[in-house]
Amino acid sequence: KNMLNYKKMPKVELHLHLDGSVRPETAAKLLGIDIAEARKNMIADDKCLDLNDYLTKFFIPGEVMQTKKNLELISEELAADLEEDGVIYAEIRFAPLKHIFKGLSLDEVVESVLKGLAKKSLKTNLILCMMRGDKEEDNIKVVDLAERFLNRGVVALDLAGAESIYKTIDYKNLFAYAKGKNIPFTIHAGEADGKDSMKAAIDFGAKRLGHGVNAIFHKEILEEIRQKDILLEICPTSNVQTNVIKDIKYHPVRKLYDANILVSINTDNNTVSNVTLTTEYEKLAQKLNFTYKDFVKMNKDAIRHAFISEDEKEQLLQKYDEKLNQLS
Repeated sequence: KNMLNYKKMPKVELHLHLDGSVRPETAAKLLGIDIAEARKNMIADDKCLDLNDYLTKFFIPGEVMQTKKNLELISEELAADLEEDGVIYAEIRFAPLKHIFKGLSLDEVVESVLKGLAKKSLKTNLILCMMRGDKEEDNIKVVDLAERFLNRGVVALDLAGAESIYKTIDYKNLFAYAKGKNIPFTIHAGEADGKDSMKAAIDFGAKRLGHGVNAIFHKEILEEIRQKDILLEICPTSNVQTNVIKDIKYHPVRKLYDANILVSINTDNNTVSNVTLTTEYEKLAQKLNFTYKDFVKMNKDAIRHAFISEDEKEQLLQKYDEKLNQLS
């Protein structure tokens, strides 16, 4: 099969965790540890026991991302890595509450990340994650934080963490609160949990679902996703690692796409999953027969479902086509 140059192709990333994308060399340098040790503790195996096992790879990033300087550097480096991979727009997510253990305020955390991202010309926005298992009053602070930075670098909220342990429905008040402030949101749902989790997320008013792969098993959920124009943020390699999917060749993204469900391809975590969008596209082209044209459609669907204004979507679609035309 001819391997097209997916690296040069313009790409959009909607589901990317900042802490899961720290360069191991940078963490090693900042913490004064051996690079090999950093890599071993930051990159997940091809197969983990489950999501919770995969999440152990976030300890080192958590340790290093506690100062303004480090947050700024790590954010700048991620923007550089994305640019290098042909990404033209990225929504980067992280949980501010995880970065205040050495005295930073929530506002300082967000400001530092924005400052780092601003050093590169790549167009980026932030999605702030509330955490499953955190106290409601703490997650409320994240909603208020998002409101303070809304359209000044922050565009949406998310709920992340152990989905099977902390049920989505329990966060009803939180999302009602966010909705009252007109802050859009995506929710991790249908990854480690099933139907009820996705149903709750859709009922709350999520415009996108993080992963959502388990929708394939529930006809009525699929129908609702299709009717409500909800996009699934699919992260193929990550799903295989966390044992949600047995093997990439069984990944439901093919069936979802063929059933006219809107999907976008994402990395989830550049470092923990040891992937780029280019390697994900190559893998899907090889194993699931996705074509260049399919990826173009997915990227345009991603732009249409980005948490940005209609004007910005138009500009981005135009830029996308220009970049594409330069290639042909």
